[in-house]
Amino acid sequence: MRPMIIENTLAKNIAAAGEKAAYDAACKRLLANKSILAWIMKSCVEEYREVDVKEIAARYIEDEPQIAETAVNPDERLDEGGEQIQGVGTEDSTMSEGTVAYDIRFYATAPRNGEFLRLIINVEAQNDFYPGYPIIKRGLYYCSRMISSQYGVEFTHAHYERIRKVYSIWICADPPKYRENTIARYRIQEENLVGETHEKRENYDLLTAVMICLGNAGDSNYTGVLKLLDVLLSAERKPEEKKRILREDFDIEMTKALESEVEVMCNLSDGVEARGIEKGRKEGKQEGVKEALMASIRNLMETMGWSAQQAMDALKIPAEERSWYAGAMKQ
Repeated sequence: MRPMIIENTLAKNIAAAGEKAAYDAACKRLLANKSILAWIMKSCVEEYREVDVKEIAARYIEDEPQIAETAVNPDERLDEGGEQIQGVGTEDSTMSEGTVAYDIRFYATAPRNGEFLRLIINVEAQNDFYPGYPIIKRGLYYCSRMISSQYGVEFTHAHYERIRKVYSIWICADPPKYRENTIARYRIQEENLVGETHEKRENYDLLTAVMICLGNAGDSNYTGVLKLLDVLLSAERKPEEKKRILREDFDIEMTKALESEVEVMCNLSDGVEARGIEKGRKEGKQEGVKEALMASIRNLMETMGWSAQQAMDALKIPAEERSWYAGAMKQ
């Protein structure tokens, strides 16, 4: 009976969210492969800067990474009657319940002065760079949640010395031009305002958010993990080309499981792209309207000396569309 239950659950989820959801799920499974995570960790987590990628994958990632299992806000999950369910730690609700889960979350250890530092790492795949809020704020919020959720698990009472350092790493597949092929880190640092004093870094260096913004070949920065992730998540490259680049350029062993995930994602991307072309034809007129409004916004800003907000007020652009125009003007 168990296989039938799994099959039915998968079928319901795909039916609820369409093939785009299946594609997103395939991306997460690919990113959760330990060989891929090891490259991300070496490039973005300073504790692994001097550690070999293969050693990271084999030795420092604890157990299997959780994929869309752990809720970001477990106390906000609602039951069927709209009542809040307290203390739920994993994501096992239907998609309609709206619980937000970490894309990928896992525990890791890192070498430090002959000892092992314990970490919690979250990896997120993000397509929309302008979802209506700065993504980095969400990344820092995720870090904060991973810190606070350790109470009662990693430490109790006043044993704050047991708090694990956390990382939230965001992979932005479609960033604006000015951020393409960049990796930026945001963390806590000590600053002396009066006098000179030095706290042990491990006592305050507890959270770091990282933004990985992918780009295209031809840029001098297009190397290392930026190239790896661009190849891996590309909707244009064929499975054989992806597998060849992963094997030859990054020495990633193409296991049957990893090959299968690459094939699945590529097949799904073909389907999503085909439907996207048809959808694009229908939306062509709408895009023309957007371009005209964009030109009007810029004209009002230049001729009237208005802010973008004032120009959009004058043009009566709906509130839910304004973040798109604000983001487009920054490109």
